Amino acid sequence: MNAANTLAYAFTPLPPGSLIGIVAPAGPAPPDRLARVPALVERFGYRCRVYPGCTQDTGYLAGPDTVRLADLQAALADDDVAAIHALRGGYGCMRLLDGIDTALLRAHPKLLMGYSDITALHALWVRHGLPSLHAPMAASDLLLAGRDADRDALFSLLQHGVQAGEVWAPALDPAGLRVPGTATGPLVGGNLSLVAALLGTPWAWPVDGAILFLEDINEEPYRVDRLLTQLRLAGVLDAVAGFVLGSFTEGGAPEGVLQQMLGGLGKPVLGGWPAGHGTPNRPLPLGQTVRLQVPDDGSQGSLTWLAMN
Repeated sequence: MNAANTLAYAFTPLPPGSLIGIVAPAGPAPPDRLARVPALVERFGYRCRVYPGCTQDTGYLAGPDTVRLADLQAALADDDVAAIHALRGGYGCMRLLDGIDTALLRAHPKLLMGYSDITALHALWVRHGLPSLHAPMAASDLLLAGRDADRDALFSLLQHGVQAGEVWAPALDPAGLRVPGTATGPLVGGNLSLVAALLGTPWAWPVDGAILFLEDINEEPYRVDRLLTQLRLAGVLDAVAGFVLGSFTEGGAPEGVLQQMLGGLGKPVLGGWPAGHGTPNRPLPLGQTVRLQVPDDGSQGSLTWLAMN
């Protein structure tokens, strides 16, 4: 047995040569970017299969729902596909949720990668105990100039996994909210707008005792307030054990709203985490149990990854 196989992982590596299926469950991508995706994946030692719907564009959707759903389920059903990587975000994943064959999902478990609108699919994956990675997407972040560090971080995580007990304490945005404390629970969430939009549906995130990660783009402070108020009224803010906050970009600074809504809950809050629509956008395994620590001396906070159940 290879010594690496004896390690306890919080997130298991994706073996070299694994096949990554590229699907477009949400919005379309420019053809020139799509054409560059296979070479990018192969450069890091993986194989790539681009599904047909990736070449379609019906405005804000990458093809009709039937095509996008068929691609997603074809990637799920194919045992050669080890991971599914979203082409880009935008909008459209929620339209697919009630059509996804969950028996197929459970029978062919595989890693899902993406963020933003992909938050809706992440919630489904996590509800079924499947591996999920909040991460840059194939034809957006990964191909942008100046994103080499994000690209390297994603593929390094795929290649090496995360060992149980590993501590992540990255440089944080100094403007991020900090509320000292310690909490342990599964890391859930993603885009704040999608977390709120799923409330009241069977696909809402499981939040009891969880560490809730939130980020967003193009939301003014009053809209962040409204979304967080929706979470409060739905009992989410009371149910979770703590918060990790990523970037909130291309809108007014939301720090005052975040302080008002989250700062007085008596739960640890670690703001400024390098993930979300901003730069940097580092990968985060979702559904995995973490210990969140926010010191009271102003020093860096951290996430410690615990062994998989």
